[in-house]
Amino acid sequence: MTNLILAAVAALIVGIVIGVIFGRSGQGSSLRQRRAEQQAEEVRNEYTRYQAQVNEHFMESADLLRRFNDAYRDVNQHMARGANRLCNDEDWMAELAEQTSRKRLEEVSEDGLEPPRDYAPKTSGTLSEDFGLKKGDKAAEA
Repeated sequence: MTNLILAAVAALIVGIVIGVIFGRSGQGSSLRQRRAEQQAEEVRNEYTRYQAQVNEHFMESADLLRRFNDAYRDVNQHMARGANRLCNDEDWMAELAEQTSRKRLEEVSEDGLEPPRDYAPKTSGTLSEDFGLKKGDKAAEA
């Protein structure tokens, strides 16, 4: 009987030792898991803070652009009111417009260049058989 009790006590001690060893190894993985969860939570918090900063930045940018547009509109209205109040002479405005258009036409004729056309001349189009050929070249072809 004493052998049975000694065997039971020895088995109990061996079981406790094995339990402690497995318990510590399980604790290590659970500790790693807790650290990983903490890091994941920190990353989530950092991402949430970043999103809040981005939202704040764009809201402030939108407000600044709105104020800029309002100021630009106010300046534009001020200039228009001043022009209407100070320059309401229609004859002067018509003369200015005529001088401007005449000056543009003179600039085109002085260069000798004309803007490219999107059509062929009426005398012979690009689809005619003799387009781009000289009269002597036409006889050589035949």
